[in-house]
Amino acid sequence: MSKRHPVVAVTGSSGAGTSTVKRAFEHIFARESITPAVVEGDSYHRFERMEMKKAMAEALSKGENFSHFGPEANLFDKLEELFRVYGETGGGQKRYYLHSPEEAAEHNARLGVELNPGQFTPWEDIPSGTDLLFYEGLHGGVQGESYDVAALADLLVGVVPITNLEWIQKIHRDNAERGYSAEAIVDTILRRMPDYINHICPQFSRTDINFQRVPTVDTSNPFICRNIPTPDESFVIIHFRKGAREKWGIDFSYLLSMIHDSFMSSPTSIVVNGGKMGFAMELILTPIIHRMIEEKKKLG
Repeated sequence: MSKRHPVVAVTGSSGAGTSTVKRAFEHIFARESITPAVVEGDSYHRFERMEMKKAMAEALSKGENFSHFGPEANLFDKLEELFRVYGETGGGQKRYYLHSPEEAAEHNARLGVELNPGQFTPWEDIPSGTDLLFYEGLHGGVQGESYDVAALADLLVGVVPITNLEWIQKIHRDNAERGYSAEAIVDTILRRMPDYINHICPQFSRTDINFQRVPTVDTSNPFICRNIPTPDESFVIIHFRKGAREKWGIDFSYLLSMIHDSFMSSPTSIVVNGGKMGFAMELILTPIIHRMIEEKKKLG
């Protein structure tokens, strides 16, 4: 952990809604005139798209578990190295995973290369002069026998809707954006389940703050739901890990007065209407980020 070069990580599984938190941080960075070094979790996968398909098919033929959630498909040592090096020097290396033709065209023009969607760009140095590192992906709080990414994050935020809602969001996204059938998506969910239990869920016990969205409509069978519950059809439980309230000076009385119809459900949790999630995030996270930058400036 580093006050001179802070590391902020947002962690959440595929379809969890980490992009909502990412937008909240983007608004904060813009208002506070902060220049982040942005790192996407996908760029620390081990395999490019075609390699991943081959590795997955080989694992399935052997009856082995294999998914993007687990260590076999990721470079956790490289991610840990990035967090450590950035915390020590404000530098490090990153790359990009090209999701689409648009992203490929953008980076091909920038780097003078010819890469296709599903490939990685070459490793490159993080630009000098950034104020903090911002990671968003699957593994910001991962730990294992030979790596401990969570210990190197100065602020670790979890985004974790209840399981049924997470599945509904994934089914709708993968069908609409990637054209996958419902059957194929369910197969993916089942294949990932051991790694989800062993490598994704434990991270949410290490986070400083968790944002958990809970629908207020019936999602008892997520595989037949035709629509994703809207923000106003849900609550968001915002939980602060033991010690995080004191560490960041969280004032529940202030938050309750600022967020209409919010209430406390436990001594460490506040509940807000789902439509207020973005507002609540910015209200909570802005002073934390501001404090980080002020402490950084004091060190010169």
